[in-house]
Amino acid sequence: MTSRDLDRLAKRVKAHRMELYPSRLAAAQAAGISKDTWHRVEEGEEVRESTYAKIDKALGWASGSCLAIAEGGSPVFAGDSTTSSSDAAPRLTVAQAREVAWDTAKATLPSAPVGDLDAFVKELVENLRRAGMLAEGP
Repeated sequence: MTSRDLDRLAKRVKAHRMELYPSRLAAAQAAGISKDTWHRVEEGEEVRESTYAKIDKALGWASGSCLAIAEGGSPVFAGDSTTSSSDAAPRLTVAQAREVAWDTAKATLPSAPVGDLDAFVKELVENLRRAGMLAEGP
């Protein structure tokens, strides 16, 4: 298992919380946790994984985003919950997501080294997979 960078997570949670909520208390109430528990996260202290899931939801992130950030990744924003399942966008396979990400990265950053583009594509696809946004399969 990758070691968790709780200080990195703390900075991202605090920055996004300040965009969405007038106070730490308001954010904690939205998450259904205590203000002290939210404070622990923003101070880089360990909390239960179920707490991270509540923070994900309160910040509008897909489930698993806090853990992804702590492991060096990025949050994935949750979709609009008012969209019905029949209106949901079709899911890509991992291979399709890699192809789209690669084409986009090449077009956007044509002078970037191939290794950097490849690292970006791998990170993006992994975040999409963690967020449950990719179809099962290759």
